[in-house]
Amino acid sequence: MARISASCAAAIVLLSCFSAACAAFGGGRILATGGVTQLEGAGGGGITPWALIAGYGTRDEVGGTGFATYVDTGDFNLQSFGGAIGLYDRLELSFARQRFELGDTVPGETIEQNVVGAKLKIYGDAIFAQDQAWPQLALGVQYKHNLDFDFVPKLLGARDGDGFDFYLAATKLYLGALAGHNLLVNGGVRATRANQFGILGFGGDRADGYSPQFEGSVAIFLSDALLVGAEFRTRPNNLRVFAENDIYDVFIAYVPSKHLALTVAYAGLGRIANKTGQNAPYVSLQVSF
Repeated sequence: MARISASCAAAIVLLSCFSAACAAFGGGRILATGGVTQLEGAGGGGITPWALIAGYGTRDEVGGTGFATYVDTGDFNLQSFGGAIGLYDRLELSFARQRFELGDTVPGETIEQNVVGAKLKIYGDAIFAQDQAWPQLALGVQYKHNLDFDFVPKLLGARDGDGFDFYLAATKLYLGALAGHNLLVNGGVRATRANQFGILGFGGDRADGYSPQFEGSVAIFLSDALLVGAEFRTRPNNLRVFAENDIYDVFIAYVPSKHLALTVAYAGLGRIANKTGQNAPYVSLQVSF
């Protein structure tokens, strides 16, 4: 954790102040129903977006989040920070800045990426529509701009330094469904050309078109403030030089209030560049209103 950049730490302080100052705008939703923040900035789990809108704003309120996430495999580390605004429990707008340190693969070098996202709730209510079988549905898009495409990704065979991900997420909260505990189930499908989330560019010499990928998560509320769960996400395999693996994580999220959430997880990231077996702990802090 000591290697988290100064800009990342400053962003969390500023976002915390912003959250406290703007708390009057939101806060009408149930604790933990905005989820935490995924690596690309969307509201949901750590690696998968949910159909729920970030923050705690109801249909009459504006809510939002700020986050910082740190992942360290020993060979590589990733820092991601940013925020999201939830408008009237209908539309989410998000931004994330990612910084990937290449370790001894390319000593002293990093790859940075910006991710701008939008998510629109199109059907249902994951929480209050308990009499309906259908989940809440949301459509999302993430535009990713790799700031260092010409350095490593292009040399590996990636085609582009910019790309879009499009996804459909379906989320349902089942109240008291598991021995009296609430159960959240989420699933989604994503159309993407991204290599390693876009950190290694988009498209490649093996495949260059969009491919459907699948993702999902499940979380059990041990209490109103404590969630445990697991996630998975499949990924395309576009580059001949390095195979890309599907990923998963298991997590614990502690949400003591509507203004703070802490997530600790263990992620199986598979192969990253020339390193296999990249498994890593990660920690993510989120402030909300």
